[in-house]
Amino acid sequence: MQSLLAYLKAGSFLLMLGLLFIIACNGWVMYTTQEYIYKTIESLPEREAGLVLGTSKRVASGQENLFFKNRIEAAAHLYHRKKVKHLILSGDNSSRYYNEPADMRAALLKKGVPEAAMTLDFAGHRTFESVLRCKKLYNQDSITIISQSFHSARALFISRHYQIPAIAYAAGDVPAAYSFKTMLREYLARPKALLDIYLLDKEEAIFAEEAESGL
Repeated sequence: MQSLLAYLKAGSFLLMLGLLFIIACNGWVMYTTQEYIYKTIESLPEREAGLVLGTSKRVASGQENLFFKNRIEAAAHLYHRKKVKHLILSGDNSSRYYNEPADMRAALLKKGVPEAAMTLDFAGHRTFESVLRCKKLYNQDSITIISQSFHSARALFISRHYQIPAIAYAAGDVPAAYSFKTMLREYLARPKALLDIYLLDKEEAIFAEEAESGL
């Protein structure tokens, strides 16, 4: 019985440490990036390129994904207002039936963005990869990250750690009930990003894998 109580106490202690770590990581990411997130187009500086972070075009029910819709509207708006000269569309291309960059391109073409003003990055499987590939493969330092504010914070934290002086434009938010699962995933993704940066050395791992595969 005593050993069981000891295990329970140890488990509770570790759980508490884990929760504190998650809270601390989220606070650090948000605190250090908020000044770089712009919510009005009038105050947004001009940059060479906009990095549009991918998400699925539709949700599981088949309905339009509001995160996707709002990011596309924001990206087209920035281009037409000449706040960015070029758009890098970075997302997952895990199968012939799922292609985030191609979906973004099709949606932006409908909004009058010319194909020549878009570059598709098919290997942006994660935000971490999208940010680093923007600099290392597309040679872009002067970028505006385009996503919802809560997602942009993590992308900015990653970019600034790797000396990419990025800023972000906040795409339109979606109703809280609609976005609860996405927000929860983001809350857990921020500690993962810090582990990738400071412990797992993911930068080297990503590009070592690409070199081996011939990308």
